[in-house]
Formats: sequence, structure tokens, C-alpha cells
Amino acid sequence: MPRKPLIWFPGATYHIISKGIRSSSIFEDDEDHNKYLSLLAETKEKYGFTLQAYCLMTNHTHLQLQTANDPPGKIMHALNLKYAKYFNQKYSYSGHVFDNRYFWELVDSIGYEIELSKYIHLNPLKAGIVNKPEDYPWSSYRAYVLHEKNNLISSDRILSYFTEPQISNYIQFIQAEESPLAYANLDIIGNAPV
Repeated sequence: MPRKPLIWFPGATYHIISKGIRSSSIFEDDEDHNKYLSLLAETKEKYGFTLQAYCLMTNHTHLQLQTANDPPGKIMHALNLKYAKYFNQKYSYSGHVFDNRYFWELVDSIGYEIELSKYIHLNPLKAGIVNKPEDYPWSSYRAYVLHEKNNLISSDRILSYFTEPQISNYIQFIQAEESPLAYANLDIIGNAPV
């Protein structure tokens, strides 16, 4: 089955997932997580994209990424290639680290943009790794809700959709079951989340 063509334009936002080959682990220890985040920072510096959210799971990664002047394929090729070289060298492996190409989906509405942030930040909780999303050190959630310094993340856009107090209302949104009430504290004028 052929891959769907990538729709790209400067400023487009994507949900990007990179999975380990055959669902293998791509992070074995804290050093691996830190190396990936370091390479992500280097890649961000080079390509000038905005990272709205991320989560590094054992065998895959989630990125909520808004492009600037380069398509996501160029960005992800650079990032995944560097990390694969590091991983293979460290563990004396050879061959692919990531399964095929990354998965991508264009974020085409405000509602999807907000829900995606929630989905990414709840990943460790839904996987049963932690009891609260803020307990997971390898996602951007702590930068959103605990004011933890994280130069990778730009939380302004997502938080701008929430009324004051934005962080408290974002936390409420994250904790809410999926229902129209989850949108009660959103400040979206003329655009209903979908």
C-alpha cells in the first residue's frame, strides 16, 4: 500500500511518531533519553521548528511539531539518523533502529491541536508507567504544569487557548474525561474544537 503524500507548508503542525524496529526498545537508560533530547535540541536549532509537546516512551516517540522552513521529512531524517548512529554505537548493534519511516499526521484544527497535546502528555499514564503525568520525566508535561525549565518546548500556543488561570485550566482539561465539558475553559472565539 503506497504511503499517503505528505502535505506540507511552512507553519504546518504535525503529530510525528517514530517507532523502534519490530517494536524494540529505543531507550535503555536515562543517558539514551538525554541523548535523544540533546539531538532534538540540535535539530531544532538547525531547522527552526517549534516543539509544542513531546513524549519519549520505551519503544517510540511522540512529537507535536510546527515546521518553519523545512518539511518534517528533512527534520526527522536528520534526528533519527543521528540517534540511530548513537544507539548502534553504544550497544554495538548494526542495522535499523527505527521501523520504516516515521508516522505523521497533519494537525488541521485547533481542537485536534489541543487534543493531541493531551494525548501525548497522557501516554505514560495510559501505558501504566506512572500514576500522574507529571511524574514522567521524559515528556514536556512538566514544563507545562510545573514551570520546569525546558528550552525545547514552546507551551504558549497551547496554553493561549485556555482562559485564566491557564495552567490550572490546562490541568483540568488533561484530567477531564473526553466530553464537551472538557472544553469549558477553552477560549476559542468562533472555532469549536473538533
